[in-house]
Amino acid sequence: MAVRAAESKKASGIKVLDLTGITSFADYFVICTGSNPKQVQAIADEVGSQLKQLGEHPYSLEGYTQAEWILADYGDILVHVFSTQAREYYDLERLWRAAKTVAIPVDESRDARELTSAPAQVVDGEVDEAPAAEAASEASGADN
Repeated sequence: MAVRAAESKKASGIKVLDLTGITSFADYFVICTGSNPKQVQAIADEVGSQLKQLGEHPYSLEGYTQAEWILADYGDILVHVFSTQAREYYDLERLWRAAKTVAIPVDESRDARELTSAPAQVVDGEVDEAPAAEAASEASGADN
């Protein structure tokens, strides 16, 4: 859920590290990046909101005001939302290189929504709606 929440706010570089057996304070890190302080805060807010709907509340939340590195501690899961500069500087992936990277399944419903909202193309001064219609058809699995 934390990954999908971050995706919904256009977080970049989303990674999940499996720390099981490596450390005792957390099983997973969710790491992502926002392009500016407002986006970093928006990502953290959305993760918090969606996890709250599941009855999950952070034990602690650090760095929100500065919005360079927001750390939300959900017990077994630590969510790290970085600015671009802070992510490069702290490089948690290198620091925790012994951790396995967890594959993030593609959210097919999100892909379908993006495809159905594909923009029309202008061809010879005329608006061609076909690309958007084709994308919607492909997303729904319909034959052309």
